[in-house]
Amino acid sequence: MASQEHIEKMQARQNYRNLWHTDLMRTIQADTPYCCFALWCAPCVSYLLRKRALYDDMSRYTCCAGYMPCSGRCGESRCPEFCLCTEVFLCFGNSVASTRFLLQDEFNIQTTQCDNCIIGFMFCLQQIACIFSIVAMIVGSDEIQEASQLLSCLADFVYCTVCACMQTQHKVEMDKRDGKFGPQPVMAVPPSQQMSRIDQPVPPSVGYAPQPAYAPQPAYGQPYGYPPAPPPTQGYPAPGYPPAGYPPAAYPPQGYPPSGYPK
Repeated sequence: MASQEHIEKMQARQNYRNLWHTDLMRTIQADTPYCCFALWCAPCVSYLLRKRALYDDMSRYTCCAGYMPCSGRCGESRCPEFCLCTEVFLCFGNSVASTRFLLQDEFNIQTTQCDNCIIGFMFCLQQIACIFSIVAMIVGSDEIQEASQLLSCLADFVYCTVCACMQTQHKVEMDKRDGKFGPQPVMAVPPSQQMSRIDQPVPPSVGYAPQPAYAPQPAYGQPYGYPPAPPPTQGYPAPGYPPAGYPPAAYPPQGYPPSGYPK
């Protein structure tokens, strides 16, 4: 039942869409000092990375991050620091792989084809070195024995190098998670442009003397300079209206309106 669950998790990781911040080929370039530190002090780095992956909360610690049959059966709850030290020294490969799986499941990170080829080459080289050692022990040939020793040294070198690069990859990913790379540039919304010209500065005069202010213009319908009309007086009609002699005495003229004009 547990093995089936692990198989399902492995299949689910193939469908993850996120990628590592840096692949195994560029980890040395991404953080050279830490890669050297991971090469020479691999168990210590594995301890620090697992603790950091758990957000320094060792109450969440489980042996091999819960990916092995022994997980949860080693007394982790009583002394998680001691159990983690035992894991990274006695099961170093599993400790690195467990931290990797922990980060992949947390951030939905898939392993690229290039990383898969490197990890697969490391495993194949170890298997070939093991087979040559068994053959050399059975046959007893000195030439095969020397070849098996060379293959074993090469396999160990590749194993240590790949593990160092892998742990550096985990460290860089957690640096990204914790914001160690600094704030990312944010695309700010540009300010809205003002359509009104009231707030626009007045351009300086170039080559012209400053002009005096203009007098206020009269109301619409009055000629320029015409005095304003007097206010209306009380009563209607106004005094003196209509004027004397209006209408004229000879109005209407003789013969107007003509005869037959409708009343």
